[in-house]
Amino acid sequence: MSKSKSGATTYLFFIPALLPVLSILLYPIGKTLYLSFTNSEGLTEFQFVGLTNYLNFFSEPVLRTTMGNVVIWTVATLLLPVTLGLAIAYIVSGVKGSGIYRMIFLLPYVLSGVAVGTLWFNIFETEGLLNHLLTVIGMEGFQKSWLLYAPTNTIAMIVASTWASTGLVVVLFTVGIQSVPLQTVEAGRLDGANAWQLFWKVVWPQLKYIRAVVIGTALANSLRTFDIVWVMTGGGPARSSETLAVTMYRESFLLNRYGAGSAIAVVLMILVAGVSYFALRNGVKKEEVM
Repeated sequence: MSKSKSGATTYLFFIPALLPVLSILLYPIGKTLYLSFTNSEGLTEFQFVGLTNYLNFFSEPVLRTTMGNVVIWTVATLLLPVTLGLAIAYIVSGVKGSGIYRMIFLLPYVLSGVAVGTLWFNIFETEGLLNHLLTVIGMEGFQKSWLLYAPTNTIAMIVASTWASTGLVVVLFTVGIQSVPLQTVEAGRLDGANAWQLFWKVVWPQLKYIRAVVIGTALANSLRTFDIVWVMTGGGPARSSETLAVTMYRESFLLNRYGAGSAIAVVLMILVAGVSYFALRNGVKKEEVM
């Protein structure tokens, strides 16, 4: 048997495993893409409408609010869980019993988004724990209906998301910090570098791969945020706290406009895939060039 035929035969063994993967992943994507060009409303007959759903979506007045919330979530995700997780991982890495501290920070991550949203809803609601605490310490003047007005409703949900997601960032950065060769750190100390210089000049450049993974994952998760928003505010009031995922859900399953919902799903999929790709590719490539 020739080498080329042997290679072709080898690839045939991948087919039984590849077909289920293609059916599970590619079929829903293809179906969603197809529905996005129709006026489907569920069980009724639907027609091909071309780019109408996309044009309607981009002309919706609520789009500006939704995309504004997406930008806020994206920026906050980079400034809060990523930065906070990196700081905790670096500080805890040199502490005795650091595994226990990492476990404490990781515990919120194992909770479902619904559980996290319910917990923080009870904290931020008008009669919730936060306002009650302000009363106890004599700061009634700072009480607010945190979830009923923008932008405090979005800020409250970002706090909940940060609490839930920081633990994973801590674990990932801890893995990266532990992989930094001790020789490089010792060499920096011998050269007279202080704690900040050791981190910025020695440790930080060697976290390039794990940093790209953390940032890419955080950005993708921020773009498709749904469960915490839906539980805490439902996207309200007056759709002021909606994200793209919430808008997609509302159009598809509450208003039964599956064509319009599919168009939003396609836009969201492109955003998540694009941001993840460039965050991973450019994050690593930039460091390699340097």
